[in-house]
Amino acid sequence: MKKFLQITFILITLISFPAKAQNKIDVINLLCEMLDNPEGIDVLQPRLSWQIAAGVNDVQQTAYQIIAASTLENLNSGKADLWDSGKVESDESLNIMYNGKKLNDRANVFWKVIVWTNKGEIQSKDIAHFSIGILNYADWKSTRWIGYEKASPGDSILQYSRLSARYLRKEINLKKQIKSAKVYLMGLGMYELYINGAKIGNQVLAPVPTDYTKNIKYNVFDVTSELKEGKNMLGTILGNGRFFTMRQDYKPYKIKTFGYPKMALQLFVEYTDGSRDIIRTDDSWKITTNGPIVSNNEYDGEEYDARRELKGWNTIDYNDKNWLTAEYVQEPGGFYEAQMTPNMKIMGEVKPVSIKQTPKGTYILDMGQNMVGWLQLKVKGKSGDTITMKFAESLQADGSLYIENLRDARTTDHYILKGEGEETWEPTFVFHGFRFVEVSGFPTKPTVDNFVGKVVYDDIKTTGTFESSNATMNQIFKNAYWGIRGNYKGMPIDCPQRNERQPWLGDRTTGAYGESFVFDNQTLYAKWLDDIKNAQTADGGIPDVAPAFWRYYGDNVTWPGTYITVADMLYQQFADKKVIEKHYPYMKKWVVYMEQNYLVKDLMTKDKYGDWCVPPESLELIHAKDSARTTNGELISSAFYYHLLQKMKKFAAINGSGNEDIAYYEALSQRIKSAFNAKFFNSKTNTYANNTVTANLLPLAFGMVPENLQSKVFENIVQEVEVTYKGHISTGVIGTQFLMRTLSQFGRPDLSYKLASNNTYPSWGYMAKNGATTIWELWNGNTADPKMNSQNHVMLLGDLLIWYYENIAGIRSNTETPGFKQLIMKPDFNCGLTYVNASCESVHGLIKSNWKKNKNTLQWSITIPANTTAVVYLPPAAVSAVTVNNQKLDKSGVAYKTEKNNMVLTLPSGFYTLNVK
Repeated sequence: MKKFLQITFILITLISFPAKAQNKIDVINLLCEMLDNPEGIDVLQPRLSWQIAAGVNDVQQTAYQIIAASTLENLNSGKADLWDSGKVESDESLNIMYNGKKLNDRANVFWKVIVWTNKGEIQSKDIAHFSIGILNYADWKSTRWIGYEKASPGDSILQYSRLSARYLRKEINLKKQIKSAKVYLMGLGMYELYINGAKIGNQVLAPVPTDYTKNIKYNVFDVTSELKEGKNMLGTILGNGRFFTMRQDYKPYKIKTFGYPKMALQLFVEYTDGSRDIIRTDDSWKITTNGPIVSNNEYDGEEYDARRELKGWNTIDYNDKNWLTAEYVQEPGGFYEAQMTPNMKIMGEVKPVSIKQTPKGTYILDMGQNMVGWLQLKVKGKSGDTITMKFAESLQADGSLYIENLRDARTTDHYILKGEGEETWEPTFVFHGFRFVEVSGFPTKPTVDNFVGKVVYDDIKTTGTFESSNATMNQIFKNAYWGIRGNYKGMPIDCPQRNERQPWLGDRTTGAYGESFVFDNQTLYAKWLDDIKNAQTADGGIPDVAPAFWRYYGDNVTWPGTYITVADMLYQQFADKKVIEKHYPYMKKWVVYMEQNYLVKDLMTKDKYGDWCVPPESLELIHAKDSARTTNGELISSAFYYHLLQKMKKFAAINGSGNEDIAYYEALSQRIKSAFNAKFFNSKTNTYANNTVTANLLPLAFGMVPENLQSKVFENIVQEVEVTYKGHISTGVIGTQFLMRTLSQFGRPDLSYKLASNNTYPSWGYMAKNGATTIWELWNGNTADPKMNSQNHVMLLGDLLIWYYENIAGIRSNTETPGFKQLIMKPDFNCGLTYVNASCESVHGLIKSNWKKNKNTLQWSITIPANTTAVVYLPPAAVSAVTVNNQKLDKSGVAYKTEKNNMVLTLPSGFYTLNVK
């Protein structure tokens, strides 16, 4: 390693590309509100974005022109009857606000963009589209909420709720030729929509969940091609979801429920003669609960009796004389709004790796991966044969399911055969977190070919990849990937398997940031900020869970503060300024609320969870009892509140809130900093409080430590990590959010690497070594008390993924240019790895960083998206030893400088290979 750091010769060569690619520049990925051709948005001036894809280097946008029309024909003929921006001299390609004619209910907009670059003019080949939804509450007039507000035979409204699905249908007659048709649907808790027997859309478990007393999401579908002139049939199935919640008549002070499933629907039809028609939900609809979905409960599973199937129920030829008339029911109470984030869908499949018979005659199916979704089965048997599938994450020593960590969640699906040849079934309104399934009642000996696992989460793109020379780190990344995506459920939940599955704020305080390198989670987290805002109390309090399906209004800093950190992430990673403008008043309200109620002598006195889940001294404990391992709650809350004030100061500047707000945050910060150091800092030992890593780490990471003492405080952190804890992690949920980056920032990336690559307790690698294929809730999740050891939690990831990308791969957005407009590429080459291959598709395009060390050489391949630049840091070298594309650096035209012995290059967009010898 020392020999590597003494490199004296650097060779940089440009990757050569085929001539055909060098001349290719396209405008791609036209998005509206970061959505691909969305239907039914409720933003009157939506933000439009695009990317530039280039096969040549140094491509910078210089101007753009957006053209928008009300019809595709108008756009193609050059008639911009909605908006022509004209040529705008700008390099901005993100979040350009629509500024054309006012858009009304149900308006259609077709748009394209012309871009000028330093290489010439280009035009988007693809034409983008969006439509406006139903903007005003009054526009839902005469659209009634309908349902069935009773329990049917076999249902239960007690603790372990059982409720059969609601099937609704209506025959309609469209007497003219159809030009266009769209459905606007609010189906609660979940819905399936059919027209003339065909399912509409590929979404599942829709819509995304909210606190239905606050807001209700409607989904919009273009169904022009599914309808025909004459008779048509509309059909829906309603499941329970979070609306008719999983536990009824149980802890009503804690668990929120909303009533029986219900729906409101509009079908808006435009005919070729220019006339229009609206079909609405009313008492002409028919309903039954006597369908095959006998019960659906997110905790307990789904029961399906195929003998009760209603053949042809969603077609025009079905006889519904025995169905009931749908009842008018009370509306849920929340405001109606467009869903501005994708629904969930089946995002992949997993084939079982084995199936084994147990001594009691059942079968254990192993998926080979802890996954989230459900199981599809194929079976032949007699009518009435019942197959039972019970889901769990792990096995006991005797090979049976380990279910104690599921608490009272029954996690069981039942399928009753109809006895008509091969039957294929999968559930409709539930999901499970599982690796293993106990199958009983199978009429023949099952094989793995009888089953397929369906992976279900939000329909968002995987944007990041990571591979390194360390197998443990690679497995941890894979585990994180599976854990994160499995817990995206229209909101980020904590776990997918037990009787919880709640959107805890503290699990994503920093986690959302790391996730943003791997998934395009912008709209998911923007929606979640709305959930948090809607859960805020009138006096300013924010709960620990939002939407507040569980009422946890206890007040603290570290969990509610996620409201601020996630907004900061969206701004930094996606250049989303709108979330700050929208939420700033509510974030400030909470900041003031906490100050007025809990700030005593300039210290924040209210903490609730401490440094949650620090590794305990015994493998059997859930929480540490050793006081030397735990960190003072007032220290945590005061330091974290100070940290949040720095973000609020930044938000005030971004939001244009004025100097008064900035001065308020600055003055409050200084008071807290002074009081904090006065109370907690020991000048004799240069430690904070009881010298835990977290106690020293937080003030150091947040800039609260006097500059002349930072190195001494850091030495104490290193001492604790290296000596006291023998190179292992000792922080919990709070400390781990800043651990890896701070160790690297202050010169010990090798220690960060040690923590990341460990496979002994406590470590992420210990989980993987002990069979984990996701991230555990506890560092000792295989041995701790089963009351709290979810095997699919992401809260302990802390800043690990951020460290992977920013510190190891060198993919980081300059804080001065959010959204990766300028990259800072400064990998810790001397961390201990020999190669890293990483990529991240940013809002500007694909970023790649692949580096490899071999003895005294370094090869680093870089991809920088068009319309961006990168500041690239190389190890020390003389200018005369550096070449670019076989040219001397000082003759290559590349801007460079020396900074703290590093060679720093400023590179335009493109593809580069840097060789360091």
